[in-house]
Amino acid sequence: MRDILTITLNPALDVSASVPHVTAGAKLRCGPERYDPGGGGLNVARAIRLLGGEVRAFAALGGARGEHLTRLLEAEGIPLISYPAPGETRESLAITDEVMGNQYRFSLPGPEWNAANLDNALATLPPLVGPDSLVVLSGSEPNGTTDDYYPRLCDALSGEARKLLIDTSGPALARLAKGGLKHKPFVLRMDQGEAEALAGHALPARAETLDFARTLAEKGVAEVLIIARGAEGSVMWADNQGWFANAAKVKVVSRVGAGDSFMGGLTLALAQGLPLDQALSHGAAAASAAVMTPGTQLCRREDFERLLLETRTTRI
Repeated sequence: MRDILTITLNPALDVSASVPHVTAGAKLRCGPERYDPGGGGLNVARAIRLLGGEVRAFAALGGARGEHLTRLLEAEGIPLISYPAPGETRESLAITDEVMGNQYRFSLPGPEWNAANLDNALATLPPLVGPDSLVVLSGSEPNGTTDDYYPRLCDALSGEARKLLIDTSGPALARLAKGGLKHKPFVLRMDQGEAEALAGHALPARAETLDFARTLAEKGVAEVLIIARGAEGSVMWADNQGWFANAAKVKVVSRVGAGDSFMGGLTLALAQGLPLDQALSHGAAAASAAVMTPGTQLCRREDFERLLLETRTTRI
């Protein structure tokens, strides 16, 4: 199996709890809290581990919350490469309304990075990557990141037989979507809302989403474009072909970590040597498994294995 390294530059300590009902003004007394490692790359690493794979995780951590995250990752058996963040690791909060079933998610800002912090992190990464590694860069970018930083990461982490898979948002995604990179990523994944924001209009039909993915690929944005269409499933454009993987029909308990579980399932399948269409099915099944778990929990292997039998990838 190929080596996998995940990169999380803006991790979070995820806190989840529930209350009988969310109302404004009153003091809301929560049930027992749960703490989990958070941030895209760390969640991808956790999903890979939960699905039975091996993975290393690089994360920028600082302060007491960074120490807490370290202990949680050690308990999950994930080898951690810790980089000193320029401040306290951020915190994210997910509160579930027990009556309505709604979930309210709050993400606090992380520390502010400067040019020296960014350059030092960039210089740290290439020696950690093997010649045929799969590298997953996932999650939001740190505060203070410059427009050229993700293209520089692509340059630094590309080469030989290694492959870079990216799932990000905001300005970092917008910059990558312009294309024209010297070293484009192997995979770029986004959700439907992010795709529509980039397109500047709605993409109500599956064919329209696929056409937008094809347009991005033709601009040289990435070799493989994947766009998640929520409960419907995910479309993929790769090798001048369109593919669709359905999402299994499950009861949604929490949507936290669905995209990260998708990346975990996809990456692990690629590391095991499976072709892209099968890897897409693995990603979709892992995402469906993730929404079945409460709070900030991710996919369970037994759910994934069962749902994989209900997931099909077809040409479109």
